[in-house]
Amino acid sequence: MCIGLFGGSFNPPHEAHRLVALTALKRLGLDAVWWLVTPGNPLKSGGGLAPLAERMVAAQRLANHPQIHVTGVEAALGTRFTFDTIAALKARCPGVRFVWIMGADNLGQFHLWQNWRGIAGALPMAVVDRPGAGLRAVAGVAAQTLARYRLNESDGLLLPYAPPPAWIFLHGLKSPLSSTAIRQKTQIRSN
Repeated sequence: MCIGLFGGSFNPPHEAHRLVALTALKRLGLDAVWWLVTPGNPLKSGGGLAPLAERMVAAQRLANHPQIHVTGVEAALGTRFTFDTIAALKARCPGVRFVWIMGADNLGQFHLWQNWRGIAGALPMAVVDRPGAGLRAVAGVAAQTLARYRLNESDGLLLPYAPPPAWIFLHGLKSPLSSTAIRQKTQIRSN
């Protein structure tokens, strides 16, 4: 079984999250994508973060797909950092091939994540292009450090079986939606 792990605050979830998951399902031949709705992102301020239960309900409503499963696994496991979550999931699901999924905007700051090299060495990764992020992300520290492990986009179906570190950059439909922009727009309307 091949499962994509797509972590985030989902504050709020939006159609671009669904688009990333559907792109990964199709282009990587995954059996499912698990949305890992985080209790809190260590790189972001907790201010304005809706309660986990609310974000999970909203994410479930939006996902609305039999192969997208919304989870609060980080809260259940008590993990705070992606590397720890991945290690725990791999230990609990030894027969599953996991692939980490992220938007190109996250690749640009991936080198700031705790033990980012360990994450890259733990499982293959798929980066889905986002408007305005692609070139900057590919020129970033993590992408340059991992450049020799990048697969051709046409090899997407091979990625779940590639020994890490391995990653792919997927182009395609891009949504300009962002949780930050949605929150800002909502705050302006309510003021």
